[in-house]
Amino acid sequence: MAANAATSKANVAPEKDPGTSEELLARIVEFLEAEKAEELVEIDLRGRSEIADYMVICSGRSTRQVTALAEKLTDTIKLEFGRFSKMEGKAQGDWVLLDTGDVVVHIFRPEVREFYQLEKMWLPSSAAEAE
Repeated sequence: MAANAATSKANVAPEKDPGTSEELLARIVEFLEAEKAEELVEIDLRGRSEIADYMVICSGRSTRQVTALAEKLTDTIKLEFGRFSKMEGKAQGDWVLLDTGDVVVHIFRPEVREFYQLEKMWLPSSAAEAE
């Protein structure tokens, strides 16, 4: 019985202030910049989508960096905000999606990012044209 209690506690986020979506976004951006993610783009989704308040898109130079950024960011969010992030695509390492609830993070290898061009889909048309 004690083993079951210990196992169930492992799946519970630590008691932390979950913060606002703006605080979470700021920390994610700060983390990605410090870890040398490239071509970082923040997209405000408020009023445009129900999936999240913000989206962050960035690139890693290799599959190893993409995977490492995703893993370390997930750990950082868990420790600092008490939030578990859902992660997709880590096994391939070409494109990892992190769903933190309020902020969705896409980490791409550059050629995969160019292929999907998410910025063009989500940025306002004037901002997308400026790039």
